[in-house]
Amino acid sequence: MPTYILKRILLMLPTLVGITIVAFLIIHLAPGDPAAMKARAAEGLSEQGISEEVILKTRELYGLDKPLHIQYWLWLKRIATLDFGESIKFQKPVWDLLVERVPVSIKLSLTAILLSYLISIPIGIYSASRQYSQFDRLLTLALFILYSLPPFWVATMLIVFFGGGDFLDMFPVFGLASVGVEKLSFWGKFWDTAWHLTLPIFCMTYASFAVLSRYMRTAMLEVIRQDYITTARAKGLAERVVIYKHALRNSLIPIVTLLSSIFPALLGGSIIIETIFTIPGMGRLAWEAILARDYPVIMAELTIVSFLTLFGILISDILYSVVDPRIAFERKGE
Repeated sequence: MPTYILKRILLMLPTLVGITIVAFLIIHLAPGDPAAMKARAAEGLSEQGISEEVILKTRELYGLDKPLHIQYWLWLKRIATLDFGESIKFQKPVWDLLVERVPVSIKLSLTAILLSYLISIPIGIYSASRQYSQFDRLLTLALFILYSLPPFWVATMLIVFFGGGDFLDMFPVFGLASVGVEKLSFWGKFWDTAWHLTLPIFCMTYASFAVLSRYMRTAMLEVIRQDYITTARAKGLAERVVIYKHALRNSLIPIVTLLSSIFPALLGGSIIIETIFTIPGMGRLAWEAILARDYPVIMAELTIVSFLTLFGILISDILYSVVDPRIAFERKGE
């Protein structure tokens, strides 16, 4: 196992470099000149009203006057020391922006991921153990309906119906805290934050647990049809013991696989949800950076999400052997 992990980590490095090269080229192919946009914002003029000299000085200030390969090489050298450069839009180190926004996205995404798994696994198990029952049919229909609903539409409807729109005013729909929250006790702050996160977390959770529960159901159905499950039942074991002791562990493998795709959301955030609910997280930062062609911030977010994706795949592979000890990554005797 240690040798396998070391090989995978060494393989991650060239993969990550390749991803950053492709991302760097694609970003610079996008229309719009960040230097002109920055100069326009600073001078308060239209893009046609800015002199070429101002634009050239802005490009020189942020290193945009150099060839692409030189820009990438300079960026890569800074990344080696965890220096993501300075934001063009916010005029502050990108690292400081990440430190401000990452805890917000972790709080939001981690809660959504935990709820998704805690809800989807029991639903999948219960549905598989009662296949084709009335409950299973109704649950399948409800989950497919949930999965088909786009998050931006659900967020808008929640604001209209529960956020002080045309109907009820039950939940706040802006930010993460109320005015004067610093005067509250610890539990007061906790419940205030929970109240603000209710609608965003619901929007980030419903589609995930709809998908995960279907995967869990399918995996459980495949496992309970195996011969060893039939043998366990023939021994007279209770159905609860058969399901939770013998079948559950092996049926978790697909769920563990999906963890690699969900893991990057911890830091990547959700652009749609954070923008709609005005949450200052990584998703909203990425959206603002894209609109401003803020290359340092965009590259920093892409690098972090790419690394987390590769790291999530590695964690999933390692968890395979935990869930199913029969899985080995190295040949015996090596």
